[in-house]
Amino acid sequence: MPFSEITDIAAKTRDGQRLDAADGIRLFRSADLHTLGELANLVRERRHGRNTYYNINRHINYTNYCLLRCRFCSFCRPYRTDTPDGYQLTVEQIVQQARQAAEAGATEVHIVGGLHPNLPFDYYLDICREIRLACPQLHIKAFTAIEIVHFSRIARPRLTIREVLNQLRAAGLNSLPGGGAEIFDPRVHAEAFKNKIGEQGWFDVHRIAHEMGIFSNATMLFGHIESVEERVNHLLKLRAHQDASLAEQSAHFNCLVPLPFIPAGSGLSDLPGPSGLDCLRTLAVARLLVDNIPHIKAFWVMQTPKLAQVSLNWGVDDLDGTVVWYDITKPSGDTHQEMTVEQLRALITEAGGVPVERDSLYRTVTRCRPG
Repeated sequence: MPFSEITDIAAKTRDGQRLDAADGIRLFRSADLHTLGELANLVRERRHGRNTYYNINRHINYTNYCLLRCRFCSFCRPYRTDTPDGYQLTVEQIVQQARQAAEAGATEVHIVGGLHPNLPFDYYLDICREIRLACPQLHIKAFTAIEIVHFSRIARPRLTIREVLNQLRAAGLNSLPGGGAEIFDPRVHAEAFKNKIGEQGWFDVHRIAHEMGIFSNATMLFGHIESVEERVNHLLKLRAHQDASLAEQSAHFNCLVPLPFIPAGSGLSDLPGPSGLDCLRTLAVARLLVDNIPHIKAFWVMQTPKLAQVSLNWGVDDLDGTVVWYDITKPSGDTHQEMTVEQLRALITEAGGVPVERDSLYRTVTRCRPG
């Protein structure tokens, strides 16, 4: 596509006008990657200057047993006694990991897992209660919308989504992650994750959470069987939900996290996955289209540290955090996926950014640092 075909989009962006679906599709298909990056960076700097955010956190994946069989997933394992690499952490093991995180200076634990067929709802309440008792200062960001719906079904007596969130919040939950959104499209849902809750269920959980004053994030899993049009529609549905939350609710999405599909070990392993350029393009278009979610995150575990660093000049203002252990995807083949604060700050500084440690709600964390 010639450069002249996106000059009108560039003008709209520079004038602060909202882009539409046609603009998003054209940006995805444009060969003018330099202008795309420049425009996304313009929007990023209007919001954040060169401030670039990271946090000291720890991800905890409490089980990889799961009732679902999503084709893009390499994480889940069937719940059988002969599953060699299946696991289920006890509440005590989870609390110990949270203690280790707190002792290392973490401000957040990020807890998600598979849909275990036998664990009771009390297990998840106990996770929050015991972490809150052991580490009162830690922010507990836990349980995707899919897990919340699962909890409502396994609770005895069955609970509404609002009741589940009320009980979790009373036990210590602070916010929700954005996982499980995948791609909001009935075709993609039917082909790639037909047994998982779809668009309506995911948005219902986040709408109710926002009504209750519980902040959350949003995601998009891209680079598998979805089309460019379906990516754009997904982003615009998130934007519409955020418009409503900002107008009517006491909480909203803090961050949008476009996540690249990693084929290895999944039921779609024959696909190539997105290229580095596709990742950068998607991060940039997300920043340009979704103008009302304040932060765009390049999750370095899945984007790789080098690509995440480049993305800091393509609309991205957040790299996530120290992470430590992450089992859902393993691009390097290793569950131990950790970066130190010094490494994160160096990536940001080398890209011309100003490192800012944040908490889970993007409030600045001030610490005494050497030098």
